[in-house]
Formats: sequence, structure tokens, C-alpha cells
Amino acid sequence: MLEMLQELATERLWIYTSIGGSLVGAAFLFWFKDTKMSTWAVSKFDNTLELLAKRWGWTWLQNDPDAWRKRYPRITQKIDELESRIEKLEMDSHPSRELEEFDVWPDFEARIKKLEGKLKKK
Repeated sequence: MLEMLQELATERLWIYTSIGGSLVGAAFLFWFKDTKMSTWAVSKFDNTLELLAKRWGWTWLQNDPDAWRKRYPRITQKIDELESRIEKLEMDSHPSRELEEFDVWPDFEARIKKLEGKLKKK
């Protein structure tokens, strides 16, 4: 009986050690992500990958700027639709103008002054 329990414990020890190691590693990364050392390490890693991409032409190391378009086709379609609507609105709109630039402004200004004069008399 004791041998059976010992065998069960030794055969499952790798499971417990891997779970424990994963928890310790996750706790370390949670702490490490906010340190200056992590910022430095990430920038060095990015610079190294960029160097490899430029020196030997390893384009598979570079990010595809349109990768999100393939991953999210519905959002891509909606953004494209909104951009085309904005372009159409910009073409149909006119630049802003002051009131004095409109042809009817003198008549409108005279009417306002006439109404203001009536209000002052009362």
C-alpha cells in the first residue's frame, strides 16, 4: 500500500512542479512588467529584431501594418465605409464663412437693427 502511494506521488510530481513554476513565473512577470529593466529589455529586443530585418532582409520579423484588416474584416469594412462617407461629406461641404460674407447680410443686419430699435422704444 505504501509503495502504491509513493508511486502515485512521484509520478505526479512533475505536474505539481510545473504548476508551481508557472505561478512563480507569472508572479515575476506581473512584477517585472512595470520596471525600468523591462522597458529597456523590450526596447533592446525590438532594436535587435529591426536590425536583423534590415541587415538580412528578414521581412517575416516585421509587423504587417494591415494585419488587423485581415483579422477583423467587419471592422475593416465599417471603417472603410465611414471613411468614404467622410470624404464625400468633405467634398460636399463648404469652408466656413463669416456672416458678413453672405450676400443677404446687409438686409439681415438692417432688419436686426430695426427690431432692436423697436425694443429700445418700449
